Amino acid sequence: MLRSLIGLGDNGSSPGPCPTPDRGGVRPGPSTTRRTPPHPMQYPLLSHKATRFTESVIRGMSIEARKYGAVNLAQGMPDFAAPAELKAAACRAIEADINQYATTWGAAGLRQAVAEHAAWHLGLDVDPETEVTVTCGSTEAMLVALLSLINPGDEVILSQPFYENYWPDCVLAGAVPRFAALCPPGWTFDLDELAGAFNDRTKAIILCNPNNPTGTVFTREELEAIAALCRTWDVVAITDEIYEHIVYDGRRHVALASLEGMRERSVTISGMSKTYAVTGWRIGTMIAPPALTSAFRQIHDFVSIGAAAPLQEAGAFAYRMPRDYYMRLAADYQARRDRLCSALLEIGFDLEPPHGAYYVMANIDAFGATDDVAFARHLVRDLGVATVPGSSFFLEKSLGQRYIRFCFCKTDQTLDEAIARLRALRVIA
Repeated sequence: MLRSLIGLGDNGSSPGPCPTPDRGGVRPGPSTTRRTPPHPMQYPLLSHKATRFTESVIRGMSIEARKYGAVNLAQGMPDFAAPAELKAAACRAIEADINQYATTWGAAGLRQAVAEHAAWHLGLDVDPETEVTVTCGSTEAMLVALLSLINPGDEVILSQPFYENYWPDCVLAGAVPRFAALCPPGWTFDLDELAGAFNDRTKAIILCNPNNPTGTVFTREELEAIAALCRTWDVVAITDEIYEHIVYDGRRHVALASLEGMRERSVTISGMSKTYAVTGWRIGTMIAPPALTSAFRQIHDFVSIGAAAPLQEAGAFAYRMPRDYYMRLAADYQARRDRLCSALLEIGFDLEPPHGAYYVMANIDAFGATDDVAFARHLVRDLGVATVPGSSFFLEKSLGQRYIRFCFCKTDQTLDEAIARLRALRVIA
C-alpha cells in the first residue's frame, strides 16, 4: 500500500514524475487505446443518508417570514440586542488581534470559565483541561457526540416530539432511533413506555431539558428515573441543556450529570446562544468525562477545527457575568411567556404555558384546522405571522398535525404586533 501511495512500481523503482513519450509520440504502456468517456451522469448521485431528510422546516419558515413580511415567531433567535458589555468584550478581543486559531478544543480562558459556571450552576466539579470541549454551536456538539459514540446499528432513544436536528444527526451517525412519546397534558414521558425503549442495543439517550419544542422542564424525580434506566442498561445520556437558565415559576434546572452514578456516563451540551442572545456566534460546549472528551476533541477537530477565537474570548467574560443577570433573564422571559400565552388562549388556542425554554406548542383544533402545515402556511402568508408546523418535530407526522409552535424570544413590540395579527383568526363553533 505504501508503494501505491508514493508512486513506486512493483520493483520499488519510480516511474518518474513525467514519463517520456517514445519517438512516435505515444506514451509507453500496455495499450494505446483511448479510454471511452464515461456515460452522462446518472442520478441519484446522493448518498442514502442525504436523501432521508430535507431542508429544516424552522429555517424554511424564516425564509417564508422574510418573503411575506411576517412577524417571525418561528425561529428561536432573539430580535433584541445582546448585552452591551458582552459585545464590548468581543470588540476588545478583535482589536487585540485575537483573530487566529484558538486551541482546537477551546480557548483555555473559556474552558476555565465554563468549568466555574458548571460548579455553581450545575453542581459539577469539572476539569477544564480534560472534560470541556468548545464547539461551533451546540448543534455541532450533538453531532460530534453521536459520531464519537455510535457504531452502525446502535440504538439511540429520542423523545417525540424532538428538536428537528436530532433525528438527522442519528441518521448521519448511523444510529437506529427509537422513540418515546412526550404526551400532553404536561408533555411528559410515560416512564413505563420509556423503560420499554431500552434494550441491549441501546447506546445513548438524547434528552433536551428544558425542552424544545414543548417547554417541559423535567423534575428531579423524572430525571432520577431516567438515570436509573441509563445505569441499568449501561447507556450514555446526551443532554441538550442550552436553555438551562430559562426556567419559570421558581423552578430550578437540574443537570442529569449531577445525579448519582451519572457523571461518568453523561455528555452535557450547552452554549452561549440562548443565555446571552448571541445565536449567530455559534459557541457550544460539551462537558464529559476524560475518555469521552478525548474522542470528542478528535472528531470535532476534523469536523470544524474550532470556534471563532475572539468570540471565545468574549465567552470567557460572559460565563462570569454576575449571577443576577441570570435571574433577570428568567424573569424577562417569563413576562414574555405570559404576554404571549395569555393572548393565544384568548384568541382560541389550547395550550399549556411552558415551564422553560422560550417556545409554546399550541393546539389548533378550535380553528377547524386538521393540517398543521396548511395552517402555518395560512398564518405566514395571509396573517403575517410565522410559526412552525408541529409535525416537523415528529417522525410520525400525524402525531403533530394538531399543533404549531410559537417562539417568544422577542421584544414586547414584536409580540404585540404578532398578537394583533393573530386576532383575525376565528374559532369554529
